[in-house]
Amino acid sequence: MPRLSRRPLAAILAAGLGACGGAPNGDAPVLALVEIASPAPPGSAQPDLSTTPDGRVLLSWLEPDSDSTHALRFAALGPHTEEGEAAWSAARTVARGPHFFVNWADFPSVVALPDGSLAAHWLVRSGPGTYAYDVHVARSADGGATWTGHVVPHRDGTATEHGFVSLFPAAAGALAAVWLDGRKFADADGAPATNEMTVRTTTVSADGTAAPETVLDERACDCCQTAAALTADGPIVVYRDRSPGEVRDISIVRLVDGAWTGPRTVHDDGWVIAACPVNGPAADADGRRVAVAWFTAAQDTPRVRLAFSADAGASFTPPVRVDDGNPVGRVDVLLLDDGAALVSWLENTGDAAELRVRRVTPAGGAGRALTVASTSGARASGFPRMARRGDGVVFAWTEPGSPSRVRVAAARLPR
Repeated sequence: MPRLSRRPLAAILAAGLGACGGAPNGDAPVLALVEIASPAPPGSAQPDLSTTPDGRVLLSWLEPDSDSTHALRFAALGPHTEEGEAAWSAARTVARGPHFFVNWADFPSVVALPDGSLAAHWLVRSGPGTYAYDVHVARSADGGATWTGHVVPHRDGTATEHGFVSLFPAAAGALAAVWLDGRKFADADGAPATNEMTVRTTTVSADGTAAPETVLDERACDCCQTAAALTADGPIVVYRDRSPGEVRDISIVRLVDGAWTGPRTVHDDGWVIAACPVNGPAADADGRRVAVAWFTAAQDTPRVRLAFSADAGASFTPPVRVDDGNPVGRVDVLLLDDGAALVSWLENTGDAAELRVRRVTPAGGAGRALTVASTSGARASGFPRMARRGDGVVFAWTEPGSPSRVRVAAARLPR
């Protein structure tokens, strides 16, 4: 099994992550960012990260086979030991097939539920159309050695787009799924298609029974990722909305007393764009604290923004600008124990791009941006991800090339 490599990346994480303590200028001690030997082989791409209740990090990815099939695979990274080393588990296969829908922006996931079981989703073509594909969901009760037969959470049966999924635990051991649903791109009951993407959700019980679907929003942006987080008051879902006037700002819905609220914008950026920017938001929650990060180019100014909530998403602070002036976007966010948040994004650097991360406090204080890796702003670089691992953070991203490769790095957070 691959072990942690001690080879440092070109960048050294200096200061920044600890903007509230330590040195007189508010900087933290120097931190070395260490690359971890990735369990994903050459040709891998579309990584995702999640944290288990016992502190492990799950890395999932897609990899191609020689027979034109694809496989969704994952491995688990254990917590830090006293020596600072940890081992990846053996990689396991969730699903494999010739009809996977493989896309740089719409990627699968593997998550752990509170009872220790695993859930996964992936995408499978449903027709000849370029964006005709379904969501498949499965569960494992034995750490991923075996998986249940897949469940399709949407039951419309149309050969349209269904994807950009967020999974999270639901009541009574069920799994909740939120996705963008394109059934309104198909004619229905003799009525012409309205070509509007909806946001929908349902729950799937441990025995594979899917509950009726609920529409969270009747008109949303076509191909930006959704994000979900569990607060002390219940789950929240954030996504890029779409008004009749083509304003595409970030909205939130919350499950309150068993019913979903109507959509409300996190902040009125006023970004009018007559096409999908393929740049969804990210969210994290801890108790009633929530952080939401997103990309906008309102007023022709690209920005990465972050807003905090202290009331489980009912209201948000004015946003803080996080980027360094020329962002690509593709954000992720983690809440830290001290109340601050860590935001990652891609920043343009001429002919290339960098994966950067910055610590931001609810009061708007921001540390210096730290470079995790040099990469590309092209679609092939995908969406970098972050996950908490004890007192540290794990990063995963796609290194474009022929072949591509999923790379992984980690850093300890300052105390």
